[in-house]
Amino acid sequence: MTAPSDMIELRNVSKTYRTKRGGDVVALQNVSVNMEDGEFITVVGPSGCGKSTLLNMLAGLLTPSSGEILLQGTPVKGPRRDVGIVFQSPVLLPWRTVFQNTMLPVQVQHRERKVYANRAHQLIDLVGLGGFADKYPFELSGGMQQRAAIVRALVHDPAILLMDEPFGALDAMTREQMNVELLRIWRDSRKTVVFITHSIPEAVFLADRCLVFCPRPGRLVDIVDVELPRPRDLPVMNTPEFGRYVQRIRSAFIENEEAPSEGALVSNL
Repeated sequence: MTAPSDMIELRNVSKTYRTKRGGDVVALQNVSVNMEDGEFITVVGPSGCGKSTLLNMLAGLLTPSSGEILLQGTPVKGPRRDVGIVFQSPVLLPWRTVFQNTMLPVQVQHRERKVYANRAHQLIDLVGLGGFADKYPFELSGGMQQRAAIVRALVHDPAILLMDEPFGALDAMTREQMNVELLRIWRDSRKTVVFITHSIPEAVFLADRCLVFCPRPGRLVDIVDVELPRPRDLPVMNTPEFGRYVQRIRSAFIENEEAPSEGALVSNL
């Protein structure tokens, strides 16, 4: 039985795709891990190691080929109301204001508008978009658009927040600022976060624990407990302790490198 503190549990989860030529490509292989309520989990690995596949299975958008995923003790059988998702692109509707974009999950899930409108305004203020609720996406910077996307993912008060390389398209300085901002939002909301990235420093900076995946077939080769003190700010990235975590993860990649197979030509797994 899943322990009460386990928000997410993966039991020997594998995912295999069938190629157009009729072959099989193993994207993930026998992944087992538990994630506790309120944890900030990062998932790091090279392109094509199955990170996005893992997130899509957690979201109920894909079904494992074998194994089982449980959220709050319940098997994932499809999309769920207790999950919020933030993608690499903000995917804001251009004809809707920040507030209207934020309220989209409330509308789709037929929740009480009045109750969640108050929460939306609180979250907009929380992420530093106070005064921009009536602005349209084209009036916002890339970082501001991604903040709006985070609000949209949180507005219906999900237990779990899934983030698929949400800052990958931002410039380096904005990305660092958004990492600091995300930790503040997480500290205030106390959601369980699963954050996908291919950046080792980003993974270390954000995480309570970092799940390290090797190239395809994606296998969980290390779980790194990041014991850097919180709250964290950017200067921690210049410390020897931070550097040791980065080196440990980088070494795990090197030790588990494999020559790509023919099936590895399939991308975006």
